[in-house]
Amino acid sequence: MVHIARTHFAEVARMSEIPDGGTRQVEVDGTLIGLFRAGPKVYAIGDVCTHQEAYLTEGEWETEDLEVECPLHGSRFDVCTGAVRILPATKPAVAYEVKLEDDVIFVGPPIKRV
Repeated sequence: MVHIARTHFAEVARMSEIPDGGTRQVEVDGTLIGLFRAGPKVYAIGDVCTHQEAYLTEGEWETEDLEVECPLHGSRFDVCTGAVRILPATKPAVAYEVKLEDDVIFVGPPIKRV
């Protein structure tokens, strides 16, 4: 099966729908993505924990540390990069580009890892 990388930005939500410090799960092209709001910024990572299936948007979201804790086993992920900060997860979550235009949130392609 060939996967074609998504290159477009999709409108997914409005800032006014997500309170500061809030989260929201959205679906883009069949992929569940978690939105995490910290003040005027929104971050987007894959919403399913890479360790076991649990929604990260249902976990503890730390706006000061910009990390979310999986509600199942406590793995912690950096919402800017998707990097694992605390085990048991070892595989990073996919982080996505985010654009804000007025009140509208757009999620774009995955951020390339260096």
